[in-house]
Amino acid sequence: MDPELDGNAALFTAASSGLGLASAEAFAREGADVAICGRSADRLEEAEADLQELGDGDVLAVEADITEAEDIEQFVAETVDAFGGLDHVVTSAGGPPSGPFLDMDDEDFYSAYDLLVMSVVRTTREAYPHLQDSDAGTIVNITSRSVQEVIDGLVLSNSVRRAVIGLMKTQAREFAPEVRVNAVLPGAHETSRIEELIEQNIERGEYADYDEGLDDWSDGIPLERIGDPEELGETVAWLSSEAASYVNGAAVPVDGGSLRS
Repeated sequence: MDPELDGNAALFTAASSGLGLASAEAFAREGADVAICGRSADRLEEAEADLQELGDGDVLAVEADITEAEDIEQFVAETVDAFGGLDHVVTSAGGPPSGPFLDMDDEDFYSAYDLLVMSVVRTTREAYPHLQDSDAGTIVNITSRSVQEVIDGLVLSNSVRRAVIGLMKTQAREFAPEVRVNAVLPGAHETSRIEELIEQNIERGEYADYDEGLDDWSDGIPLERIGDPEELGETVAWLSSEAASYVNGAAVPVDGGSLRS
């Protein structure tokens, strides 16, 4: 199936690695112009080179911190200037620190809200006028399966990410019919984020080694494995395509069937 993204312009937040980058790669393979941002100049440079090899579209890499409103404004402005418009927005963010509720203070919760929610608010607010001018404007929020079922030891993600779904559902109604808004709820995918969480658990003595942690993350998944980031990226590309033109306000699990709700 051809998602018909060739020549479209797409913006991806926090996409120098992980599921954000995997989504940008899916668009690049289809010939879209892609803009990514991140805080690490080195990782951005690597991601930019990777994307340039995948397709014929243009690639823009901007150093930006998505917790800073001015950085988001500049990122959107540079993208529109480079591509002459904007058709698709994909929001992602690195996960907040792991740990139980009693280990978190007020600042941890405020920081998580700024990272996970306000970054989406600011990005979509800046991008909306340009998406409205597009013939096929879309927004896809990359969140987590934790918005439906909590994950032990991830109190910040469990509680704060749910606000993104409320925002998405509201925007899906307010922005239609010009702009469709959806979300994906990833389960475990083998990204640097999973590696980081496993290493943190090893430091706390919960796992003996990385393989034990990886087996634990795969436990309970009917497909008996964690996901490949490319699989998530292809789902994001489909939701952004005309093939999903009647999908609006949906929160789509991409988790190998692990959600029971």
